Amino acid sequence: MLNQKEKDKYKKRLLQKKQEIINKICEFYSESKQMETGIAQDVADKAESSYTKEFLLSLSATEREQLRLIDEALKRIEDLNYGVCQMCANKISKKRLDAVPWTPYCIQCQQKAEEESI
Repeated sequence: MLNQKEKDKYKKRLLQKKQEIINKICEFYSESKQMETGIAQDVADKAESSYTKEFLLSLSATEREQLRLIDEALKRIEDLNYGVCQMCANKISKKRLDAVPWTPYCIQCQQKAEEESI
């Protein structure tokens, strides 16, 4: 298991990433709203504006999913089961947690989950 210093380190990283995502979503939302109020000059402008808006909103959907995973990881830190795979209950390697601190799965279970979702 992770010691308190390691948990604090991961918690700090998760909170920083969460703030980055919130800032990014706010920025996307603001840009999306600006496009709504801007008057497109012709069909090409409207198509580009629509594509850009859709792109920004799809990015925010991805960001929202990542926020959900971060919140779940923060809850696992509080519940004292952070660093434990939610599928097989084995320990998640520190190397994996360093790369993806919000991950709920060890690398083997992550690969299984991805294969099943294909």
